[in-house]
Amino acid sequence: MKLVIISGRSGSGKSSALNMLEDLDFYCIDNLPAGLLPALAKQAIDINHNADHNNVKIAVSIDARNIPTELSRFPQLIAEIPDEVDTNIIYLDANNSTLIKRFSETRRKHPLSNEHMSLKEAIETESLLLDSISAMADLSIDSSTLSLHELRQLIGDRVGGKTSSDMSLLFQSFGFKSNIPIDSDLVFDVRCLPNPYWNAELREFTGQDQPVIDFLKGNDDVQAMIADITQYLENWLPKFREAKRSYTTVSIGCTGGKHRSVFIAEALQKHFNEPDNVVQVRHREFKQY
Repeated sequence: MKLVIISGRSGSGKSSALNMLEDLDFYCIDNLPAGLLPALAKQAIDINHNADHNNVKIAVSIDARNIPTELSRFPQLIAEIPDEVDTNIIYLDANNSTLIKRFSETRRKHPLSNEHMSLKEAIETESLLLDSISAMADLSIDSSTLSLHELRQLIGDRVGGKTSSDMSLLFQSFGFKSNIPIDSDLVFDVRCLPNPYWNAELREFTGQDQPVIDFLKGNDDVQAMIADITQYLENWLPKFREAKRSYTTVSIGCTGGKHRSVFIAEALQKHFNEPDNVVQVRHREFKQY
């Protein structure tokens, strides 16, 4: 059976993520008291042993509305879940300014804010309360630049598309001018490579377009960079799998995130995309999966 735990700060998209999993036939519970996790898992195992329910999928959200002492016990509670349960912890977050903007636009009240605590203070306090969960996350997602549609698609691809216990691998291109994605596990900087942006005939294309592909494919340094990154990943991804990692995000960064990083992320996805693997590609700067 499969148990997905969704957590994160208020306004980061937990409800949208849970709704997406419900659409994928997960039985979903919002704001589950953390202390009930082990009992829920054991009850689900009993259901899963029933011949009519041999593929139980449950998703729960756990957030700062829980009792603080229960949140601090989160690692112990996870340890009480039987090994036969495929448990994945997904943590959503966004930068403080984005969260403040979202609450201001929706005019919703933050669950921790009151007459003694401002919205900014509540957002910062929430981060501390959820620290024990974020530290154990199998997958962290930065929703700062994602629309609701993009977040739902990302959850559907990475979590819903993961049908086995094998590791889900995402290659993500980005531009350093917009900061490094906080959900990165590995980051490779390819800004040293020739930049198609400085060629007026290539500037308006992206790393998915044939003129840029031809330009980069014909450069020895680009091919050497791809070969080195590929070799590194071939050496170390098996170790990640042995450590029972469920998700790994490999981020490839160039200056603007439109040309070099896109081309290399696509090349790596094609190289590692085998039938038994869950391998995806995402291009952060132009929101295309």
